[in-house]
Amino acid sequence: MTFRQPYLRALPAVDRLLQEETIKEASQKLPRKLILEAAQNVIENYRNLILQANSTEELEKINVNPRDLAEEATYWAEYRYQPNLKKVINATGTVLHTNLGRAPLAEEATEAMAQVADSYCNLELSLEGGERGSRLQHLEDIICELTGAEAAMVVNNNAAAVFLVLNTLASGGEVIVSRGQLVEIGGSFRVPDVMSASGAHLVEVGTTNKCYPSDYQNALNENTCLYLKVHTSNYQIVGFTQEVNREKLVSLGQEAGIPVMEDLGSGVLLDLTSYGLPPEPTVQECIEAGVDIVTFSGDKLLGGPQAGVIVGKKELIEKVRKNQVARALRIEKLTIAALEATLRLYLEPEKALEKVPVLRMLTRSEDDLKKQAQRLQRRLRKELPAGEVRVEKGFSTVGGGAFPLAELPSYILSFSSLYISVENFARKLRLEEPPLVARIQHDSLLLDVRTIKAEEEKKVAEVMRNALHKML
Repeated sequence: MTFRQPYLRALPAVDRLLQEETIKEASQKLPRKLILEAAQNVIENYRNLILQANSTEELEKINVNPRDLAEEATYWAEYRYQPNLKKVINATGTVLHTNLGRAPLAEEATEAMAQVADSYCNLELSLEGGERGSRLQHLEDIICELTGAEAAMVVNNNAAAVFLVLNTLASGGEVIVSRGQLVEIGGSFRVPDVMSASGAHLVEVGTTNKCYPSDYQNALNENTCLYLKVHTSNYQIVGFTQEVNREKLVSLGQEAGIPVMEDLGSGVLLDLTSYGLPPEPTVQECIEAGVDIVTFSGDKLLGGPQAGVIVGKKELIEKVRKNQVARALRIEKLTIAALEATLRLYLEPEKALEKVPVLRMLTRSEDDLKKQAQRLQRRLRKELPAGEVRVEKGFSTVGGGAFPLAELPSYILSFSSLYISVENFARKLRLEEPPLVARIQHDSLLLDVRTIKAEEEKKVAEVMRNALHKML
């Protein structure tokens, strides 16, 4: 212990560390409490290193210079002060990447959020009459105009929408659904489990690959409350198959006096088949077919904020609104502002295709993607001399459980280097500011330009250069 004493005495006191210029500068922008904790922790860490040393040789390698310790304390204080939720550059090519927050919002949506974020707003106030209003009034008219539905309401996500409708219309009763539509989506969200939690009793009909109208008719009894159709947006059954289409299911429901509900999952308002995407049922098609109540997401193919939209017959929507559980699932002012702004873009479909980021990314031409890839390749070759950057043809995915079999032709930047591990490089990129998330294939790092904004290209090059520099 005696041989350690000189080194312990050489450790600067906390007050001494706080006098270093590095920490003084950091104190201008960071909370003093955070700076103080960082200085205390750094000193304590070095004290432990000294106490754990077994020889003078080990002790001589421990640097306790106040300036260096102050820089270390500042680094950790700045690191801890950074927000946990960060803006990320998505170079994966997956447009609706659930892990990366799904749909990026249109500029109009973010501006609408900013306008109500720092002030009071008429969230539940009728400006005309001065009395209390409903927060749902801000969205219902435009949703009905776009979808053709009689009524609409919005909750905080589509799982909540499905739960609320089932709890309202079928709690204690039976819901008939095709066995092949009992899906599970991300986060282990299972339709059967949600139905059970809602109080509705699941009645499976048909087989995994085949279901007929007679299956629904044979399961019908006095306890039947609802026919449910679930759009299998995150998988497809192919081959020897048969299903009851929505028109026939609506007909069966009308004959039996049973409401028909359809959960679209992703939900889309525009036909995107002309852009190479497979057919996807639009919300309007469901309403036109006579489906009584339809649910879909706001932050997937719609391209808005996280929300669950419920549209359909006015009588049924009124019942759902009166459910006391609806209050626990309601949306707040920022979601309303962003969703309304997004929906307004759909009043002019061409504007929506241009302004809604998800739609813009999904409908980009191959020529446009190739030009961007070549432009970014030239930039990366200048910044990354210790590696090879190639432009290759590849495929993007939609993600978010939508279009599971769709492969969108795209252009990929493939980076490889003999001097580094691609896996370690990818990790370094995720730890940069801003983080860059890419794909790995074999011994190459892949960047799909479909999900990289033009204004992010310079930052992509800077992030990759900085990460590579730290590894070499």
